[in-house]
Amino acid sequence: MQPAIGGLMTERTANISPLLQARVGGFLYLIIIAAGFFSEGCVRGSLIVSGDAAATAHNILASEQLYRLGGAAEFVTLSCDVTVALILYNLLRPVNRSLALLAAFFRLVFSAVYATLSLTHFAPLVLLGGGDSMVFSAAQLQELATFALKLHGIGYNISLVFFGVHCVLIGGLIARSNFLPRIIGLALAIAGACYLINSFATFIAPAFAGTLFPYILLPGLVAEASLALWLFVIGLDVSRWNKLAGAE
Repeated sequence: MQPAIGGLMTERTANISPLLQARVGGFLYLIIIAAGFFSEGCVRGSLIVSGDAAATAHNILASEQLYRLGGAAEFVTLSCDVTVALILYNLLRPVNRSLALLAAFFRLVFSAVYATLSLTHFAPLVLLGGGDSMVFSAAQLQELATFALKLHGIGYNISLVFFGVHCVLIGGLIARSNFLPRIIGLALAIAGACYLINSFATFIAPAFAGTLFPYILLPGLVAEASLALWLFVIGLDVSRWNKLAGAE
């Protein structure tokens, strides 16, 4: 019964107007960008003090509600990501069904890795807010909290490997389509390559990666924002999409 229900839901989703799907996908993508900027830039970026565990711990506890909101925002982005993965598959499958499905799988793996990674965002609250410890001193708990945040950074780069491949795939599909701008597809493919370079540079040569960051991620921001805005404001060329979909 479950496979039949799942197939029926997929079929109904696919039958929704491609223009409506595009605009919903663009709107959700804008939420992803805004919530991601809030979590990383406004929360972790403002509260974490590099090289100072005590100051970081103080900032987190002093702004605990903000810190919790940053974690909640991550789950908003993940929920949107899963939906966007389905929408992009539906929109791009007329170009190449197998590659569109593969791209969706890579985005879902990215979401799964990032969802697991989110545990490290909340770990400092457990370590710092648990009262007196008979095992660790306050300074040691602060160091452990900082260690959890470092793991968050490493895990983020791991998740970007899968997201980078996703961007390369959907970029190629968009560039090959005739219902979305080719320039956006090329920009996404370049962005995906930048994500991959950033991650592997971090794994292999951290010092070199430090010279690339954050500039190496700027193409991703431009490309993803361009796709989100185009889908939300303009959508796609429905007549060309229908013609290509009819040839499947």
